[in-house]
Amino acid sequence: MKIGCVKEIKNNEFRVGLTPDNVRAYVSTGHEVLIEKGAGAGSGFADEEYVEAGASMIDKAADVWSACEMMVKVKEPLEEEYTLFHDGLILYTYLHLAADKPQTDALLAGKVKAVAYETMQEKDGSLPCLAPMSQIAGRLSIQEGAKYLEKRFGGEGILLAGVPGTPKANVVVLGGGTVGMNACRIAVGMGANVTIVDINLKRLEELDNLFGSHVQTLVSTDSNIERVVRDADLVIGSVLIPGGTTPKLFKKKYLPEMKDGAVFVDVAIDQGGCGESSHVTTHDDPVFIEEGVVHYCVGNMPGAVPRTSTIALTNATLRYGLQIAQAGLEEACKNSECIRLGVNCYDGKVTNRNVAAAFGLEYVDLMDMI
Repeated sequence: MKIGCVKEIKNNEFRVGLTPDNVRAYVSTGHEVLIEKGAGAGSGFADEEYVEAGASMIDKAADVWSACEMMVKVKEPLEEEYTLFHDGLILYTYLHLAADKPQTDALLAGKVKAVAYETMQEKDGSLPCLAPMSQIAGRLSIQEGAKYLEKRFGGEGILLAGVPGTPKANVVVLGGGTVGMNACRIAVGMGANVTIVDINLKRLEELDNLFGSHVQTLVSTDSNIERVVRDADLVIGSVLIPGGTTPKLFKKKYLPEMKDGAVFVDVAIDQGGCGESSHVTTHDDPVFIEEGVVHYCVGNMPGAVPRTSTIALTNATLRYGLQIAQAGLEEACKNSECIRLGVNCYDGKVTNRNVAAAFGLEYVDLMDMI
């Protein structure tokens, strides 16, 4: 199979879908790999490394798109890339379709076989290709939140951990999944007062056992959330419904009740966000202030640390990509439920229930089509 990888064009996105080691793995199993020149530069991978690994370097992204059978990316294609879709193309990347109707329409019109990292799910319920970026985003959310609490960025002007004789910052984490747990880990490590909220009592028990007296766990209800965010200095939104639109747990009505200069980091923004006041921002212009609360809503947070992010991501995506390349997507789906669950669109049809529900489109069972 011809495998393609192009330079990401999203604002300040420096990750890349394939590393030279990944190329070597595809080539050693008999596949041809086409890489756009400069694709890996932002993550510290030189063209020469890709050539040594066996890749063919291509000058123009459009030529990679047209020649490849499977495109391996990091972020969803942008509007200027929609015209490069072709019938039968396998697109293997993050998609987040439930928050992006134009992209969904373009994939359906192009009859692209779209495999989304974020909806691939193993039998144990884990999300193997989403987990590494969730780990990074969770840890980064505290790092960014601490920075935007600084006065020059519009924050309160407080230090997350405080110092002896001063109060520590109050951190509230909405959602106890991978993002939330990693946010908790860093916030606790920095010495903040941490409260984590989740709807799942079993998960709260696990977090309580993991962090002990260092965190306060609470059941997710509107009244509990309103009460804890009122005193919060930093709120992390880390709610996830795989493939679906994120519920708006952080209400606009909370903003006037919050501290002036408090910070809200909406990690869920790539799925539509869990804040009613959220809208997507970029690394170039990452924050906005509404009713005195600083909102950080960057849609590709891990792109800020591309070297770490690329290696972590491709460690997870490679083995599934190799299965698709070796067997073809259809056989790979028959052999792997995880890969099958990743297919959001196929031959002009929506094959993910949450995406179909988000836009009122017809859902078609993939296995009925293949």
